[in-house]
Amino acid sequence: MSQLKWTCQTFEQLSKEDLYLILMERVNVFVVEQACPYPEIDHRDQDALHFIAKENGTIVAYCRIFQSGIMYKEASIGRVLVTQAGRKKGYGKILLSKALEKLSELGETSIKIQAQAYLKSFYESFGFKAVSDCYDEDGIPHLDMVKKER
Repeated sequence: MSQLKWTCQTFEQLSKEDLYLILMERVNVFVVEQACPYPEIDHRDQDALHFIAKENGTIVAYCRIFQSGIMYKEASIGRVLVTQAGRKKGYGKILLSKALEKLSELGETSIKIQAQAYLKSFYESFGFKAVSDCYDEDGIPHLDMVKKER
Protein backbone atom coordinates (compact mmCIF):
# COMPACT_ATOMS: atom_id res chain seq x y z
CA MET A 1 0.00 0.00 0.00
CA SER A 2 1.35 3.39 -0.97
CA GLN A 3 1.63 6.24 1.47
CA LEU A 4 0.59 9.81 1.01
CA LYS A 5 3.22 12.48 1.38
CA TRP A 6 1.78 15.81 2.54
CA THR A 7 3.55 19.14 2.18
CA CYS A 8 2.53 22.73 2.83
CA GLN A 9 4.74 25.30 1.16
CA THR A 10 4.88 28.96 0.27
CA PHE A 11 5.15 29.88 -3.40
CA GLU A 12 8.87 30.51 -2.98
CA GLN A 13 9.39 27.05 -1.45
CA LEU A 14 7.72 25.21 -4.33
CA SER A 15 10.04 23.55 -6.78
CA LYS A 16 9.53 24.40 -10.44
CA GLU A 17 8.39 20.82 -10.99
CA ASP A 18 5.78 20.98 -8.21
CA LEU A 19 4.48 24.34 -9.43
CA TYR A 20 4.16 22.90 -12.93
CA LEU A 21 2.35 19.80 -11.63
CA ILE A 22 -0.01 21.90 -9.48
CA LEU A 23 -0.95 24.13 -12.40
CA MET A 24 -1.36 21.10 -14.67
CA GLU A 25 -3.73 19.38 -12.20
CA ARG A 26 -5.72 22.55 -11.60
CA VAL A 27 -6.22 22.99 -15.34
CA ASN A 28 -7.06 19.27 -15.73
CA VAL A 29 -9.76 19.42 -13.03
CA PHE A 30 -11.18 22.94 -13.19
CA VAL A 31 -10.83 23.75 -16.90
CA VAL A 32 -10.83 20.42 -18.79
CA GLU A 33 -12.95 18.08 -16.61
CA GLN A 34 -15.46 20.75 -15.69
CA ALA A 35 -15.46 22.19 -19.23
CA CYS A 36 -15.00 25.66 -17.78
CA PRO A 37 -12.68 27.98 -19.67
CA TYR A 38 -11.55 30.62 -17.19
CA PRO A 39 -8.23 32.29 -16.25
CA GLU A 40 -6.74 29.66 -13.92
CA ILE A 41 -3.50 31.62 -13.45
CA ASP A 42 -4.71 34.53 -11.31
CA HIS A 43 -1.66 36.13 -9.64
CA ARG A 44 -2.83 34.78 -6.25
CA ASP A 45 -0.48 31.80 -5.95
CA GLN A 46 2.35 34.03 -4.77
CA ASP A 47 0.34 34.93 -1.63
CA ALA A 48 -0.88 31.41 -0.85
CA LEU A 49 0.27 28.41 1.10
CA HIS A 50 0.08 25.35 -1.13
CA PHE A 51 -1.09 22.04 0.39
CA ILE A 52 -0.08 19.06 -1.72
CA ALA A 53 -0.66 15.34 -1.28
CA LYS A 54 1.44 13.03 -3.42
CA GLU A 55 1.06 9.30 -3.84
CA ASN A 56 4.03 7.59 -5.49
CA GLY A 57 5.30 11.02 -6.59
CA THR A 58 2.02 12.01 -8.26
CA ILE A 59 -0.22 14.81 -6.99
CA VAL A 60 -3.53 13.33 -5.83
CA ALA A 61 -4.93 16.22 -3.76
CA TYR A 62 -4.26 19.94 -3.54
CA CYS A 63 -5.57 23.23 -2.19
CA ARG A 64 -4.28 26.67 -1.56
CA ILE A 65 -4.71 28.57 1.69
CA PHE A 66 -4.81 32.30 2.30
CA GLN A 67 -4.50 34.04 5.62
CA SER A 68 -7.05 36.70 6.53
CA GLY A 69 -6.86 39.96 4.62
CA ILE A 70 -5.53 38.48 1.38
CA MET A 71 -8.60 37.16 -0.48
CA TYR A 72 -11.24 38.22 2.06
CA LYS A 73 -11.25 39.72 5.53
CA GLU A 74 -11.42 36.06 6.66
CA ALA A 75 -8.85 33.38 5.90
CA SER A 76 -9.68 31.28 2.84
CA ILE A 77 -9.21 27.87 1.26
CA GLY A 78 -9.49 27.53 -2.50
CA ARG A 79 -8.68 25.49 -5.59
CA VAL A 80 -9.57 22.38 -3.58
CA LEU A 81 -9.12 19.34 -5.78
CA VAL A 82 -8.64 15.61 -5.76
CA THR A 83 -7.35 14.16 -9.02
CA GLN A 84 -9.01 11.22 -10.72
CA ALA A 85 -6.26 8.95 -9.38
CA GLY A 86 -7.01 10.05 -5.81
CA ARG A 87 -10.80 9.95 -5.80
CA LYS A 88 -12.95 7.63 -3.69
CA LYS A 89 -10.13 7.26 -1.14
CA GLY A 90 -11.15 9.92 1.38
CA TYR A 91 -8.35 12.27 0.33
CA GLY A 92 -10.69 15.26 0.09
CA LYS A 93 -11.66 14.92 3.76
CA ILE A 94 -8.03 14.53 4.81
CA LEU A 95 -7.01 17.54 2.69
CA LEU A 96 -9.67 19.81 4.14
CA SER A 97 -8.92 18.64 7.68
CA LYS A 98 -5.23 19.41 7.22
CA ALA A 99 -5.97 22.82 5.67
CA LEU A 100 -8.26 23.74 8.58
CA GLU A 101 -5.66 22.52 11.07
CA LYS A 102 -2.99 24.68 9.41
CA LEU A 103 -5.20 27.77 9.51
CA SER A 104 -5.92 27.11 13.18
CA GLU A 105 -2.15 26.85 13.85
CA LEU A 106 -1.80 30.25 12.14
CA GLY A 107 -4.36 31.70 14.55
CA GLU A 108 -7.17 32.06 12.02
CA THR A 109 -10.66 31.89 13.52
CA SER A 110 -12.90 32.62 10.54
CA ILE A 111 -12.63 31.00 7.10
CA LYS A 112 -14.54 31.90 3.93
CA ILE A 113 -14.78 29.74 0.82
CA GLN A 114 -16.47 29.89 -2.56
CA ALA A 115 -17.86 26.36 -2.76
CA GLN A 116 -19.27 24.63 -5.77
CA ALA A 117 -22.93 24.18 -4.85
CA TYR A 118 -22.90 20.39 -5.25
CA LEU A 119 -20.30 20.21 -2.44
CA LYS A 120 -22.38 22.17 0.08
CA SER A 121 -23.03 19.17 2.36
CA PHE A 122 -19.34 18.16 2.22
CA TYR A 123 -18.30 21.57 3.54
CA GLU A 124 -21.16 21.66 6.04
CA SER A 125 -19.74 18.46 7.54
CA PHE A 126 -16.69 20.56 8.51
CA GLY A 127 -18.77 23.31 10.10
CA PHE A 128 -19.13 25.68 7.14
CA LYS A 129 -22.44 27.53 6.77
CA ALA A 130 -23.83 29.05 3.58
CA VAL A 131 -23.82 32.86 3.73
CA SER A 132 -25.05 33.55 0.20
CA ASP A 133 -27.59 32.31 -2.26
CA CYS A 134 -26.38 30.16 -5.12
CA TYR A 135 -24.70 32.19 -7.89
CA ASP A 136 -23.00 31.51 -11.20
CA GLU A 137 -19.20 31.58 -11.21
CA ASP A 138 -17.75 30.81 -14.65
CA GLY A 139 -20.80 28.72 -15.56
CA ILE A 140 -20.77 26.63 -12.35
CA PRO A 141 -23.20 27.14 -9.43
CA HIS A 142 -21.35 28.35 -6.32
CA LEU A 143 -22.17 29.69 -2.88
CA ASP A 144 -20.15 31.51 -0.27
CA MET A 145 -19.66 29.62 2.97
CA VAL A 146 -18.06 30.64 6.28
CA LYS A 147 -16.72 28.66 9.21
CA LYS A 148 -16.16 30.44 12.50
CA GLU A 149 -14.25 28.91 15.39
CA ARG A 150 -15.80 29.40 18.78
